[in-house]
Amino acid sequence: MDRETLRALQAPLKLQYQLSPDTANVCLKAEGVVEFDVPGCRVALPCNDGKFIKAGLHPNAGGDGTQACSAELLLQALVTCAGTTLAAVSISMGLQISQAMVSAKGWLDFRGTMGVDRSVPVGFTSIEMLFRIDTEADETSVRKLIELTERYCVIYQTLLVSTPVTSVLVE
Repeated sequence: MDRETLRALQAPLKLQYQLSPDTANVCLKAEGVVEFDVPGCRVALPCNDGKFIKAGLHPNAGGDGTQACSAELLLQALVTCAGTTLAAVSISMGLQISQAMVSAKGWLDFRGTMGVDRSVPVGFTSIEMLFRIDTEADETSVRKLIELTERYCVIYQTLLVSTPVTSVLVE
């Protein structure tokens, strides 16, 4: 996609959000069906012909490795969001990029999630995102690209600011 096409796609939305800010505030949803035969949960992907992702226990938590790991899915969400954001930002900046790769590494201690040691946190203790960008652009432009990718990546910002999460039992 080129810069003008992207701007043409986004311009009416930006105008709408400026004129009616409430229309920019949307609720995204995900719903999973819990499975008990092999502990897990499956989530439909409506944009992917309604196919499912089935997540279960990671092998380090007793899983057999045949199901997706939710922690890895979180890293994959970060990578796909950052990659999509990087693409859009690079187009907006007019940068020519021949190839780019985004990867993420997350460190977690399974003693926490397995209840082995209550002093060990449950979840990631750190996450590192890595960019490999093949471009003729100067280093300043590439650093600005990564800075803007971080600023506008929904998943990155959600993880960074520790968004409040609540749980509700629905009857």
